[in-house]
Amino acid sequence: MIKRFLPLIISAIVFVPMLFVHSCANTTQAPTGGDKDTIPPFIIGINPLPGAVNVPVNGAKIVFRFDEYVTIKNQKNIFLSPPLEKAPKARIRDKFLIVSFEEPLDSNTTYTLNMTDALADNNEGNMFPGYTYVFSTGPNIDSLLLTGKVQDCNTLQPVKGATVLLYKDLGDSAVFLHRPSAAVKTDDWGYFCLPYLADTTYRLYAIKDEANNNIYDPDTDLVGFVDSIIRPVVRVVDTLPEMLKYDMTDTLMCEARRVDYKLRLFREKPSKQFLVNRVRTSDRAAYITFQAPYVWIDSLWFRGYKSDQVISQFNILQDSLELWINSRKPAPDTLHLFVNYRKTDSLGRLQPALEHLRLTMPEGKRVFQRIPRRSLKHEDTICTYKLEAKPETVEQNGFELEFALPLIYENFDSLRFRYLNPKQKEFKGAVTVQRDTANLRKYIIRPTEKMLPGYEYFLKMPNRSFRDINGFWSDSTEVKVTLPSDEKLSVMRANLTGVDRKIIVDLLDEKRKGILRQYIVDKDCTLDFPYLKEGKYSLRVTDDGNRNSIVDTGSLLEHRQPESVLFVEFNGQDFIEIPASAEVEQEIDIKALFTE
Repeated sequence: MIKRFLPLIISAIVFVPMLFVHSCANTTQAPTGGDKDTIPPFIIGINPLPGAVNVPVNGAKIVFRFDEYVTIKNQKNIFLSPPLEKAPKARIRDKFLIVSFEEPLDSNTTYTLNMTDALADNNEGNMFPGYTYVFSTGPNIDSLLLTGKVQDCNTLQPVKGATVLLYKDLGDSAVFLHRPSAAVKTDDWGYFCLPYLADTTYRLYAIKDEANNNIYDPDTDLVGFVDSIIRPVVRVVDTLPEMLKYDMTDTLMCEARRVDYKLRLFREKPSKQFLVNRVRTSDRAAYITFQAPYVWIDSLWFRGYKSDQVISQFNILQDSLELWINSRKPAPDTLHLFVNYRKTDSLGRLQPALEHLRLTMPEGKRVFQRIPRRSLKHEDTICTYKLEAKPETVEQNGFELEFALPLIYENFDSLRFRYLNPKQKEFKGAVTVQRDTANLRKYIIRPTEKMLPGYEYFLKMPNRSFRDINGFWSDSTEVKVTLPSDEKLSVMRANLTGVDRKIIVDLLDEKRKGILRQYIVDKDCTLDFPYLKEGKYSLRVTDDGNRNSIVDTGSLLEHRQPESVLFVEFNGQDFIEIPASAEVEQEIDIKALFTE
């Protein structure tokens, strides 16, 4: 009889002490149900036991015994903190997971080994919920912890799999140069818990570690940081909710965990300036791009052309420059562009540099003069443009007219705007024309009268109204638009009060991936969001601190966070549910929103 129960007795002797030693939270076993195996693997023994001290720095290994056969699903998720240069080596033997280290451990250091989303059983693929094992190469186990959440700076959505880095080295360059004093990966909720920390001061960072080397690379990684130096105060207790491993679908428990710090991941603007790309897009057009924004160009010129024949346009960040040559002289097979600008040298200083760029036509294209006349298409000999109006946004954005090339002649007075009422009676209307501030080839055309449902609106561009730098004239076209008439569409009005700063207001879809409408305001007003389909929407408000009408990113070395982004809460939710055929009004106190 004793022999029959001997395996259970041995397992109890090994595993029961693990519930009482100084260790991180054990995993929970899922309830049984049905014939299919839905129970995840379960640890029944560990050697050495959790909380082991004076573990040798050389040749150490940890052996985990499971109740069934397991397999390694994701080696990278067997994560050691503080990390070594080489990741831990894990292998399966029978029902054992053996973890060893490829290089010596540091002396007098508390280590944690996290195994979340790393293992599954062999049969049904049930994922092991996770476990955090602690040991020390010194005589003591550090006993403090801190927690937090990592979010995307634009959507405030949680970032899964971000690496949170904690440094005892308080210097600004530490995150660029060496591995941290402690690290952990975020879970599905962007949540992290860094346990078993020493009682000292730290700097806290989070990165999206593309190279998986636990060092921040500004060229590839997103980054977030806490402004101040921090010091953990909470002591590790195995029963703390923050220490437990939860089913990630358990919203109530996952959201109830303590959050000490919130970090917003952003992509830094590159600091090193140099020319990275050049492309010739047509006979008389090209663009060049630079590594960093706000490039300092002293001069540029094309060989064989006068300076007043060159038309240029920066993008809004001034890291890309479009160029056109306003000349009907036959374009050469190769354009020679000279750019005199400030380039970052080997010491990180901006120094004058002159670069000679040879711009040839892309493979498969030919200079216009080389194309046989019989091969020319109609679009090859006209001033090309795009004129469009979207029913849902025409009231706000008007008709959008964009030319492929800059103009040398324009006649906006020739535009003809008319509309038909529901009884098909025709009226003539007037429009205003405004050039887009960010695109010299784009114009916004708006009716002077309020547009009404049930009316049909027509904007006609007569033949030969515009001429581009190729000398080609525009064709005639007419665009028709009517306001949406679906009775199921809804409207939301946001009454903004307490607007004490310049803000950018974006209406986003439920997934926060697409901007449906945008307003830029700096005073109290009412914003209309018409023609909304039934569904969930988010309203994002960005504090445009430098008043440049774009959402600016942050800077690690300058200790500058990305511009503050908040989502308006509606009845405790960060989205609003719009029913069909409804008129919804919302009162939003901007000052209160940013002081909460």
